[in-house]
Amino acid sequence: MAITQSAKKAIKTSRTRKAQNDITRAKVKDALKSAKLAIDGKAKEKDILEKLAKAYRELDIATKKNVIHKNKASRLKSRLAKNINK
Repeated sequence: MAITQSAKKAIKTSRTRKAQNDITRAKVKDALKSAKLAIDGKAKEKDILEKLAKAYRELDIATKKNVIHKNKASRLKSRLAKNINK
C-alpha cells in the first residue's frame, strides 16, 4: 500500500482516469457495434450514415483523449467505410 501522500494521490488519480477511459472505450465499442449492426441488418441509408457519423465522432473523441491510438481509430474508420461500400 502507498505510504507517502503523493503515492496515495497518484493511486486516486489513476483510478479516476481509468474510470473515465473505461467509459470512453465503452462508448466507442457501443458506437462501432451499432454501426456494424446497421450495415449488416441492411438498415436504411440515412440510419446507416447517422450511426457511422456517431462512430466516427466517438473514435475521434477517444483519439483526442489519448484513450486509443490515432492509427487504430483510422483503421477502424477505414474498415467501417469498406463495409458500407460492399
